[in-house]
Amino acid sequence: MLHKNNELTLRVIILGIIFSILLSGANTYLGLFAGMTVSASIPAAIMSISILRFFKKSTILEHNLVQTSASAGESLAAGVIFTFPALLLMGYWTNFDYIEVTKIALIGGILGVLFTIPLRKTLIINRKLKFPEGIATSKILESTNNSKLGNTILKSTIIGAFIKFCQQALGLWTSSIEYIFRIKSSIFGIACDLSPALIGVGYIVGINVGFLVLLGGIISWIIAIPFYTSSLDYTGNIEKIAWNIWNTKIRFLGVGAMLIGGFWSIIKLIGPIISGIKLKNNTGTNSISKEGNLSIYIIAAIILLLIFPLYSIYYSIFQTTGFSIVITVMIIIIAFLFSAIAAYMAGIVGSSNNPISGITIATILLSALFINYIGFISTNGMVASILFGSIICCSAAISGDNMQDLKTGHLIKATPWKQQIMQIIGTTASALTVTFVLNILNSAYTIGSDTLPAPQANLMQTVVQGVFSKALPWNWIFSGIIIGTIIIILDEIQEKRKSNLRFPVLAVAVGIYLPIGLSLPIFLGSLISYLTKNNEEGTIFASGLITGEAIMGILIAIPIFITGISSWWNPMFNNQYNYIGILLFSIILIMLYQSRLNNK
Repeated sequence: MLHKNNELTLRVIILGIIFSILLSGANTYLGLFAGMTVSASIPAAIMSISILRFFKKSTILEHNLVQTSASAGESLAAGVIFTFPALLLMGYWTNFDYIEVTKIALIGGILGVLFTIPLRKTLIINRKLKFPEGIATSKILESTNNSKLGNTILKSTIIGAFIKFCQQALGLWTSSIEYIFRIKSSIFGIACDLSPALIGVGYIVGINVGFLVLLGGIISWIIAIPFYTSSLDYTGNIEKIAWNIWNTKIRFLGVGAMLIGGFWSIIKLIGPIISGIKLKNNTGTNSISKEGNLSIYIIAAIILLLIFPLYSIYYSIFQTTGFSIVITVMIIIIAFLFSAIAAYMAGIVGSSNNPISGITIATILLSALFINYIGFISTNGMVASILFGSIICCSAAISGDNMQDLKTGHLIKATPWKQQIMQIIGTTASALTVTFVLNILNSAYTIGSDTLPAPQANLMQTVVQGVFSKALPWNWIFSGIIIGTIIIILDEIQEKRKSNLRFPVLAVAVGIYLPIGLSLPIFLGSLISYLTKNNEEGTIFASGLITGEAIMGILIAIPIFITGISSWWNPMFNNQYNYIGILLFSIILIMLYQSRLNNK
């Protein structure tokens, strides 16, 4: 029998804060490196079970609250890294401003938490959406006596960390192998990052998304670049030529596909969301509703408290009261709408596949066009557009992931308002610490470099600067919109046929936009997932690879941040042993495949 008193305990709050900070940092690194993030609910649940088993009378409800807090922290990190680094890339900041990042992340994150509360009954109880990670996490929590899963995540975390240390700190091998070649005048390229984390990402997102990310890479490097270069007369280093063409032209195909994907997500879901939302309080007490949620009165009061700091952000930029009020009201309305869409999408495709980046780029483009049209054409206008998108992105990222946690709680009969309190705690812990992680990573690796390319933030910066300078390559963007439209039509056909093979346009768009080296390991991980039927132990092993590599990436960066010496590690091997990296990469694929045998 479950003891309800053993739910929101002091040890749960402490462990929830620690895991929120830890997994927020890991997802910050992963998103800046790979341009994709994954839900931390499952690894957080396993870690909670592994630690709390040493305490007397720990319960499944406690484990659930710990993973709820951790999940909120890592999802806020996703919202932060997709947008804030754009201010660094555009030269507005030289490092991340602690007060500004914390304030905006906290506002966006708490709005995301609050906006999911009235949606809980509609999306989880009435519509009964599947919320895949939520269901998977509930199964993990129900197997609290399975010590094998705890050992699996510990082992894979150590493996991921060890490989990252050998590659990054010791310099035993390069991070990626690539081969760019020419047939007649056409340039082709293939590459593969030797990253355990990317294999783990692929395993978790599955074969459908993994294949489409690879397809995006093929569109860029096997179709578009060869076609474009076939009519060029060029001399010089073909590697530099290929990457310059991809960076200045081809990747804007991905921008166009992301734009149409983001708008399509909004158009397709706005009807069901508006018709399904019923903001009835069903009051039980002044603080708790009849369904066990935090009361609508509390939600409204907190939102009202957030309005003034939100207004002050824009007043400090524009110095005009009327326009600052307009922007503030727009943010509240759009944040609620997009949080609802993100929550709905999480119920259909899961948090890891949620089109947050597409929705954000659509938001930033529209806000930039609006602010520019009003007459703000200076750097302030660009900054305002990025911050607009930051708040929306943080809110949407939190809402999708947190709805998964509420689904988990619903399945194991947890107390909703206690989960919602832990979501706020996890969000706050992440918001208070993520700036430190960003500055540490930037000091060591330089955000925007080949080591830490920050793909989404790079995209946001490019779009905003392009709008204000009127220099966006619209011909390439429109071509990407056409490609995206074709993919959407194919996906609609597959939906009508009720086929398992779907074509979510944003997966292809991400593949077009990401460097080709990231696509292949993601696909290989997803292929292993398909061959092993995405089994429980494989998912845990993959989660550990991601966590281990990401945490080691941060640990390596800390001495560089403290000392200010970029060559602090002074790699002794100068990337001489690529065959070792390839061998270890292959061994990880084999180990992940063998999880099928271990799970029997």
